[in-house]
Amino acid sequence: MLIKRFKTALLAGLLLTLGSPAIGQSQAPALNAYCQIAQAAASRKEDLRRQAFEGDQAALDQYLAVVEQHAQTLQRCRRQTWPNDQAVWLRLYPCDLQPGILEAVLDRVANLGYNQIYVEALYSGQILLPERDNPTVWPSVVQADGYEQRDLLAEAIEKGRQRGLTSYAWVFTLNYGYSYAQREDRQAVLARNGRGQDSIAFAQSGATSNLEEVFVDPYHLQAQRDFEVALTAIAERQPTGVLLDYIRYSRGVGSHSVVTKVEDLWIYGEGSRLALFRRALNYQGLELMRRYVSRGYLVDSDLSDVANLYPDEVEPLWQSRVPSGTSLKESSAAALRPTLQDELWRLSVAHAVQGVVDFATRAGQTAQQQGIQSGAVFFPGGNRSVGGGYDSRLQYWDRFPSWMAWHPMAYAICGNTDCILDQIRRVVAVAKPRGKAVKPVLAGVWGQSIRNRPALEVQMQAIRRSIPEINSISHFAYSWQDPEFDRSRKFCRL
Repeated sequence: MLIKRFKTALLAGLLLTLGSPAIGQSQAPALNAYCQIAQAAASRKEDLRRQAFEGDQAALDQYLAVVEQHAQTLQRCRRQTWPNDQAVWLRLYPCDLQPGILEAVLDRVANLGYNQIYVEALYSGQILLPERDNPTVWPSVVQADGYEQRDLLAEAIEKGRQRGLTSYAWVFTLNYGYSYAQREDRQAVLARNGRGQDSIAFAQSGATSNLEEVFVDPYHLQAQRDFEVALTAIAERQPTGVLLDYIRYSRGVGSHSVVTKVEDLWIYGEGSRLALFRRALNYQGLELMRRYVSRGYLVDSDLSDVANLYPDEVEPLWQSRVPSGTSLKESSAAALRPTLQDELWRLSVAHAVQGVVDFATRAGQTAQQQGIQSGAVFFPGGNRSVGGGYDSRLQYWDRFPSWMAWHPMAYAICGNTDCILDQIRRVVAVAKPRGKAVKPVLAGVWGQSIRNRPALEVQMQAIRRSIPEINSISHFAYSWQDPEFDRSRKFCRL
């Protein structure tokens, strides 16, 4: 069992016996200060599960009773314990449809004191929908013969509910995955930069660290429609909410980690390019925008050219530009060109950023229409200015809708909790005036430091001391807590 791997100090924490058993019922399980079940109770539940799925009816009855009792105990504990909501990010595999395996996974999640699960529903170019009920362009995660109608997402939500777990669907948003990029009818949907690369060619060139990440043009109508279909189908399984991940552009490595020129931006796809040109407010502005985007810079003759092409217009105009009232014909091109070029650079960056924000907003509205909540998952540093440029992700989370929950991934590494707290404080400082709740995402494992990250309980204690208004935390990921079990489920075959 997973809990056996925890440090003795963690398991020896304060035990809380919650509730008194009624006559004829077994003793309610004892939970520690983190709402984690004691090892003896976890082992008993696991033994009953094994016997139940080997055909022992009496064991099945006992197992279901224990599951229900533990769910009630867990819910009481979380109501009385900080944080009230504690979630874990969870990937499921086809083999979880084998008898009793999904139950084992969710039992272990509940044993660790979690009362929420963030189930990966759309990721790496595949979707957690049954083959017989998959209206999307993404292939189903489960493709084994005889399992075409099994709905792993719906089953996880229902069985999670039986264990006191609230389920959210975790979806990759602008990262549509390698399988999507292989479709001949979706080539125009991929994000493109000014170097003639789509996002898959960019990744294959070594500019990113993950070849499976394939980003789409957020302004492309087909990209929007494809995602809406997927989100609607996922919402039909009735998760409590949907969490939007990868609401950004590709994260480059080395020199590609910062955008400093217009050709670095992912605004050259047909959808984004047309949307950019629609921001022109007159023909002079449109022509200068075209020349700037195509060449990457302006030359002095561009100004005289557009003045002669459209003599009835005083000066070039586009969204956000404040008119100067000075005619291009009356101005020195050498003096005015640097100013116009700088304005066009800032317009292009703002356009790229707005595409991400609009896509997130549209996705959140789709979720609302389906009656479920939405949350944005982001890197606190994704909206940074870097030198004379910008972080390549252009993830301006501070512009995400105020009605959407914020889940900052506080993954900073410095050997202690200081840098983690700094990231969370930065987000809280923006969120607090808006009355928004921040729900940090922490990386790590219980009971031990890993990859120079403090143990989860150390991180959580630091947050509680320094930012006590935080009352919802999630942990990435369940696979980190139980790697052997995760590996056996991942590589087995139905």
